[in-house]
Amino acid sequence: MQGFPADLRKLASRLEQLAREAGAIALTDFRLGERTSAEIRLKGGGSPVTDADIAVDRFLQQGAKAILPEAGWLSEESADNPERLERDWLFIVDPIDGTTAFLRGDPRWCVSLALIDKGRPVVGVVHAPALDHTFLALRGGGAFLNEEAIGVSARADLQGAAFVAPTEYQDVLGDSLYELHFVKRNPSLALRIAQIAMGDADVAIAKPNARDWDIAAADVILSEAGGALVELDGDALTYNRPNPRRDMLVAAPKALLGESLALAKAAARRGS
Repeated sequence: MQGFPADLRKLASRLEQLAREAGAIALTDFRLGERTSAEIRLKGGGSPVTDADIAVDRFLQQGAKAILPEAGWLSEESADNPERLERDWLFIVDPIDGTTAFLRGDPRWCVSLALIDKGRPVVGVVHAPALDHTFLALRGGGAFLNEEAIGVSARADLQGAAFVAPTEYQDVLGDSLYELHFVKRNPSLALRIAQIAMGDADVAIAKPNARDWDIAAADVILSEAGGALVELDGDALTYNRPNPRRDMLVAAPKALLGESLALAKAAARRGS
């Protein structure tokens, strides 16, 4: 197969359906307001994982490979195979982004599925079945929530802007001249970035240590909605790198990116 699949829209539709089916699998163990019925255990770093995470991961890997067998695979719940670095196409997946929310009955979790072409995401699906929210974007084709087009905030500057930021950064951000308004953080980073894409908040800052599977799908959704997701160097993120770890992240409308980066750098300096 030479070049990218010709009908990207059809491919995006198939990946959206795959994410929806994966979400349905996760929902069988989700209990709104109650502890999940899935078995819970701790991974090496101490973060929780459930049987639902593993089941969704296996389902997505099988389905994604059937759709585009040439693509590599990178997932939070799969052993990393460096062979992916040799592929132009790569699926980047978080089977349940926001596992802690999922296991305690909080509906703010999602299935995150991205397709990467030569280092940049070209299709992104962020499906939050317990919220009945499905975000979809394809490069050059716009961003959508439940099939309705979305776009970032039209705010012209940061004065009075709604910020999503970790608690430890809020003091220094609050010391700025912008009179920022802080919004409660979503436990899913993908959904936090989607908040910016739909204009539900103006800017989001994430502290270092996110991974590519947390952000890849939301990256193209935000980009197609008129925003940008960057590290402190301000450059577009590239994917399919040996190390999927990320530095501090800023998600903002393009018109606010410069001011937002300046604030994020100040917060990073104060916190170091």
